[in-house]
Parts: sequence; structure tokens; C-alpha cells
Amino acid sequence: MKAGLDRIRKLSLQLLEKHDKLFTTDFEKNKEILSKVVVIRSKELRNEVAGYITRLTKANQTKAPQEETEEA
Repeated sequence: MKAGLDRIRKLSLQLLEKHDKLFTTDFEKNKEILSKVVVIRSKELRNEVAGYITRLTKANQTKAPQEETEEA
């Protein structure tokens, strides 16, 4: 199971690095974006990657306002 998680994490981070402006906090939109950006034949893998990207995007979004408040 750990190897599968590492693969999802690595793929998600690579995609976020390359296409970070495309992804949102909406899981369904992220699935559509993934279909356009990369070919993932497994529906389950696509959903796991989209879910991980969504989680990271939400975490970054909540983190950004905190950083702005700390700088002020």
C-alpha cells in the first residue's frame, strides 16, 4: 500500500509543479483537468490523484491567508 501512496503523491506533486494554476479545490473539476493534462487509464488512480491534488490545493489555500496575516 505504501508504494501506491508514494506513486500517487509523486505524480500529484509533479502535476502541481507543472500545472499548478489549472487545479482548483473542486474534486470534479480536477478530474476533468487531469483527463486533459495527462493520460491515466485507471479510473481509480485518476480519482486518487485528483483527490490528493484537491487536498493539497485546499491546504495551500488555507495556508496562504495565514501567511499574509503573519507578514502584516
